[in-house]
Amino acid sequence: MQRIRLRYTKRGRLRFTSHRDFQRALERALRRAEVPMAYSAGFTPHPKVSYANAAPTGTGSEAEYLEIALTEARDPDKLRELLDESLPAGLDIIEAVEARTSGLADRLTASVWELRLDGVDPAEAERAALAFMTADTVEVQRRTKNGMRTFDARSAVASLETLDPQADMPTDQACAILRLVVRHVTPAVRPDDVLSGLRAVADLAPPVTAAVTRLAQGLFDEETGTVTDPLAPDREAAATPAVFPGDAPTAAAKAPVPEGPA
Repeated sequence: MQRIRLRYTKRGRLRFTSHRDFQRALERALRRAEVPMAYSAGFTPHPKVSYANAAPTGTGSEAEYLEIALTEARDPDKLRELLDESLPAGLDIIEAVEARTSGLADRLTASVWELRLDGVDPAEAERAALAFMTADTVEVQRRTKNGMRTFDARSAVASLETLDPQADMPTDQACAILRLVVRHVTPAVRPDDVLSGLRAVADLAPPVTAAVTRLAQGLFDEETGTVTDPLAPDREAAATPAVFPGDAPTAAAKAPVPEGPA
């Protein structure tokens, strides 16, 4: 059995697809691309697909991950092309690697988010971000299936900064860009929770719904404050040839060592 890890996106209007919608689209794409999927046992077999930390409905993402199990070996790059052609534009498979290490989900400990706040002055957004980061706690509420829940949104945010407006934005319209790194904790702190926190500590209330995009997710480096690529260990393992005890020596190892001058 071969395991392939895929990185995919949710762009444009497809950011409004739910996780269940994407599951159905992916299963159709797997059948259309004739991928030799492994199936679970039991009365209702289903393709062995593992999803990791899907983004909330309504948010865009450049870094969603999943893993599929195959019954026959396939080239990851060709598999990526076939699946990408079988999915609608916006749900794009942009990377595929063979799983050579364990614990992909364990390497998704933080996300980098970008929030575009149309109608908000950048200076006002910077003031609100500073107030949020200097607060000890920022309590917010979210409705769950068990009712309203109150939790601290500040402790999960590793960094929050304002960026210069993008070059393609109209200069006559106010727009602020926030970039934040959020640790994956329990309960999960989402970008809309951070927006609720900004409203609570600095009365920042965007006039229109914020455009939210996940730029990356992976292992959080406490020393640098950055989020690392979760597929890097698999690529590194693929680039390093495995050496097992009892392997025959290579031609280079068999070659005699030239003798130096007497």
